[in-house]
Amino acid sequence: MIFEIARLTIDPARAADFEAAVAKAEPFFRADKGCTSFALQQVIEEPGVYHLLVGWVSVEAHMVDFRETQNFQEWRALAGPFFVEPPKVVHVRNVIG
Repeated sequence: MIFEIARLTIDPARAADFEAAVAKAEPFFRADKGCTSFALQQVIEEPGVYHLLVGWVSVEAHMVDFRETQNFQEWRALAGPFFVEPPKVVHVRNVIG
């Protein structure tokens, strides 16, 4: 299992609306057979910065399988208008813990 960590930057004045949009989008992730977990975390030191933490069975499950679905398009339609810069995405795996 791997995790996608996406750094999402929005206008802090729109935080409540953004969080509501992500809550609406959560089922689109959870419906995907390759998704194992989903969380949105707000960066305390940087207003308007969030980390989307999604567990996937593999990088391919995220970057190929999920991205080719209508669910991905729905996610981007809901959250994309809030982004003030393109998301920065990395994939990580646990090595300890």
